[in-house]
Amino acid sequence: MKRKGIIIVVSGFSGAGKGTVMKALTAKYKNYALSISATTRDPRPGEQNGREYFFVSNEEFEKLIKENGLIEHAGYVDHYYGTPRKFVEDKLNSGIDVILEIEIQGALQIKKQYKDAVLLFVMPPSAKELEERLRGRGTETDEVIRQRLSRAKEEAEGIENYDYIVINDKLEDCVERVNDIITAVHNTPDRNLEFINDMRRQLNEL
Repeated sequence: MKRKGIIIVVSGFSGAGKGTVMKALTAKYKNYALSISATTRDPRPGEQNGREYFFVSNEEFEKLIKENGLIEHAGYVDHYYGTPRKFVEDKLNSGIDVILEIEIQGALQIKKQYKDAVLLFVMPPSAKELEERLRGRGTETDEVIRQRLSRAKEEAEGIENYDYIVINDKLEDCVERVNDIITAVHNTPDRNLEFINDMRRQLNEL
């Protein structure tokens, strides 16, 4: 039975550690691929085309939009960002689960197109812990931290649209929980109809 990959959409508050969890997950298990976004911004020092992002011109990006070559896209601070359809579908067809780290609006866009996509929301153990993690980064001003916490308040209103929540308390435990959820999802009857129908056919032939 050929396994088809599943789209896993991961969202979470800024500071919840979703990026760290996904990097640890893909480092430990080889059947996952982190989706690479296309962007019209310039590469930063050390970034490589096709590794951190696909770097494209405005014209190329607009052509992708017109040709339905993106699963979702959005504009942030004078630049476009989007998820290339070909990259995702090639991976899915080769049996790899594709992880997309996207905010809530993008996640819901994807669910409309791919009904069997799995939506995961990564949460900290508490709001206090979230604030401490943001402060612990040491990279953001009080003003930015307040903005991120305020945004978290808005995002908290959309969590019930997700299929699963995962509490990121201890990194290793969280990685295992995410892997267990995805493994369980692969075994639902609606994702194994071909196998079920084949089994029925075999039983009828006995």
